[in-house]
Amino acid sequence: MNKQGTFDLPAAPEAATPAEGDLELAVEQAIEACGGDAREAVKALLVANGFLENEIAELRAAVSKGYSRGRHAAQRDRKE
Repeated sequence: MNKQGTFDLPAAPEAATPAEGDLELAVEQAIEACGGDAREAVKALLVANGFLENEIAELRAAVSKGYSRGRHAAQRDRKE
């Protein structure tokens, strides 16, 4: 939190990319959490990602374009 009481967010997604060592640790933790089965870890992460994408879509729909100052474009239909 900064002096104004708000959070500083990275300007671009690349700025939020974890360090290589952190990413490897996260991979190991995800696989371990799924009993050592990498396929199950991938499935769990895909389910979690889908949940987060739905949350983002709901939040975008709830925030007006004026309030967000046009920082988010209208959600386009995704091809599955």
